[in-house]
Amino acid sequence: MQKKLVDCFDVAGLYLKYESDKFTRKIYPKIHSAQKLDNRIEYVFTLLNGMDPREVRKKEYAFFQIFGRTLKIESDGIKKYVLTIYAESLAKEIKWNWSDIVGTCQHFKLPIYCGKNENNEHVAYDMVKNPHLLIAGETGSGKSTQVRSVLTTLIKTTTSSHLHLYLADLKRSEFHLFRRVEHVKAVCTKVSELKRVLAYLKKETECRGDLLEKYEVTHVDDLPEHERVPYIVLCIDEVALLKKEKDAMEIIEDISAIGRALGMFLILSMQRPDAKVLDGKLKVNLTVRMGFRCADLTNSRIVGTPGSEKIESSQGGRFLLKLEKLTEVQAPHLDDVNAKKELEPYKRDDVVPIEESIPLCPNNHTVSNCGRSPLTDEEEPPTPQFGLLEDE
Repeated sequence: MQKKLVDCFDVAGLYLKYESDKFTRKIYPKIHSAQKLDNRIEYVFTLLNGMDPREVRKKEYAFFQIFGRTLKIESDGIKKYVLTIYAESLAKEIKWNWSDIVGTCQHFKLPIYCGKNENNEHVAYDMVKNPHLLIAGETGSGKSTQVRSVLTTLIKTTTSSHLHLYLADLKRSEFHLFRRVEHVKAVCTKVSELKRVLAYLKKETECRGDLLEKYEVTHVDDLPEHERVPYIVLCIDEVALLKKEKDAMEIIEDISAIGRALGMFLILSMQRPDAKVLDGKLKVNLTVRMGFRCADLTNSRIVGTPGSEKIESSQGGRFLLKLEKLTEVQAPHLDDVNAKKELEPYKRDDVVPIEESIPLCPNNHTVSNCGRSPLTDEEEPPTPQFGLLEDE
């Protein structure tokens, strides 16, 4: 077993040379152990004094070339490394199962469940700490199913008083399942409807900014209990359709820039990456990317997941996750039928038109009702603390 690791050191150039008049010798990192465990092989080795640990990270590709894709390299950051080679590869398909994933998600404030990695481990993260998500991939790659899975998981892990969802589906094909869900404040199928929502959310950013300034805190989670506001997630399917809507894109970019502190987050998806849309501060602020199968290297680089162009068409639901580093993940499959069953307990009986639920000019939107549902005609507006926000 040790010989294979030595071959890897040799290919990667991870050695020091000792030269004398008679011969030249390669001195490799010291291998302390190599053992077979239940479903993996584990190597422990240390670098020689004078070897740069950054070289291991640079030459990490050599480990994958020699040992395959199912490995993990862990380090103390100085000399010691643990290389684990797993026997199992990524599952070809996994089912979205609430009882299976709830334990992974329950510790996060705003959990985004991704799927399973090549070590058969659940992969999830907290959107509050890693704001804004881009999901991209060709038709049939699993992108739409993943959006459905992400939203369903958010609904099941977070109460409607702590999470408000605003959904935009300009193709009118994806978000009908989420109508009447108590967390969902709007499902937009027209650009005019989305613009109405964006105007409302722009006012919301101003309102929440006033709250942070009033209480001299840097995040809405630090506000006093009586001023706490729900998280807001704006999810737009096929955001590339908005590239000609300059005003709309500016608001989306603003949310990407300041939304983290305000508890406002983006989930954007698109089939074909568009460099004009993913340009400037929007691309920079989309800190997490899910790159499903892309047409070519250019498209995968636009998404920020180079290598996703190599995903085969037979690998539905496979994607590269860019979080701390690129990780290959198998997304869970959640079909329409099961999604309906999971969402049914959260459905309301009534359907409120966007014109009623989202005021175009929210004159009642004051610091004291920030983040709460718009007032109905029967309710009296609360006493303003700073006066009304003026319409722009």
